[in-house]
Amino acid sequence: MNQDNIKIMYYGTGRRKTAIARVIIKPGNGKLKINGINGEKYLQYNPNYLKESKHPLLVLGLEGDYDISVNSHGGGLTGQAQAIKLGLARALCKMNTEYRTPLKSEGDLSRDSRSKERRKYGLRKARKAPQYSKR
Repeated sequence: MNQDNIKIMYYGTGRRKTAIARVIIKPGNGKLKINGINGEKYLQYNPNYLKESKHPLLVLGLEGDYDISVNSHGGGLTGQAQAIKLGLARALCKMNTEYRTPLKSEGDLSRDSRSKERRKYGLRKARKAPQYSKR
C-alpha cells in the first residue's frame, strides 16, 4: 500500500453544558468546518466564538497547519464553541504529548462541568418556590 495515500487524523471529544463536539484534525491549511458548514458562517462570524474555538491552535502557534472538522450538536453557540475548544485540545494532545503542558497551563484541557440544575417537584424552577401566603 502506498504511504502517501494514508491520511493521518486525530480525534477529540469536547462537552460543555448540553453541547457535544466531536473534533477531527488532519494536516491542511487551517480550514474550520462545523457540521459540513464553513466555521465562520456556522458561528455567525462572531470573533469571540471563532477565537474561542481555535484557541488551542493559537496557543501552540499552529493556526494554518491543520484542518478542523467538527460534528457538533446540543446547546447554543457559546457552549458549542467551548466544546470545540476542549475537543481540539484533546486531539492535539493525542497528536503530540508535549502539547499537553502549554494547553493545560492555558486552561484548554479543563472540562467546565457546570450545567443546568434539574427542576424539583413542588417548586417553579430548580430552587424558586411558589409565593408564600400567610393568610
